Amino acid sequence: MEELEEGKKLILFDGVCNLCNGAVQYIIKRDRKDVFRFAALQSDIGRQFIEERNIDTTKVDSIVLVEPGVAYFVKSTAALYIAYEFGGLWKGLKFFEWVLPVSIRDGIYNFVAKNRYKWFGKKEFCMIPTPELKAKFMD
Repeated sequence: MEELEEGKKLILFDGVCNLCNGAVQYIIKRDRKDVFRFAALQSDIGRQFIEERNIDTTKVDSIVLVEPGVAYFVKSTAALYIAYEFGGLWKGLKFFEWVLPVSIRDGIYNFVAKNRYKWFGKKEFCMIPTPELKAKFMD
């Protein structure tokens, strides 16, 4: 059973979704503190974390943020918590967590997630990281 490194957070993402793969690339570029590790939901390690935390993939199929000592965060809350780690003005997104109820935030998130393949397309296989990025991915 694979464990997260001390002080790291795991982002589980839809490995065949072009939008999700683009988001992973975006996060990697802004992860100056090297906080995040990544695994596709479809990968062995992704399925392991899903099983350990009893995540219902019929309700969550695009992004999960796993933090040590915390079960997990999903959907808009996961996206906000990821953005907070970038620091700077990104921390201002905390405003949306306080002002918008999770039902509204997740409603918007669910709308995009439901249409992500139609709008952004889908890969036949999960992304294979370059040798430079391999250390950021759990397999």
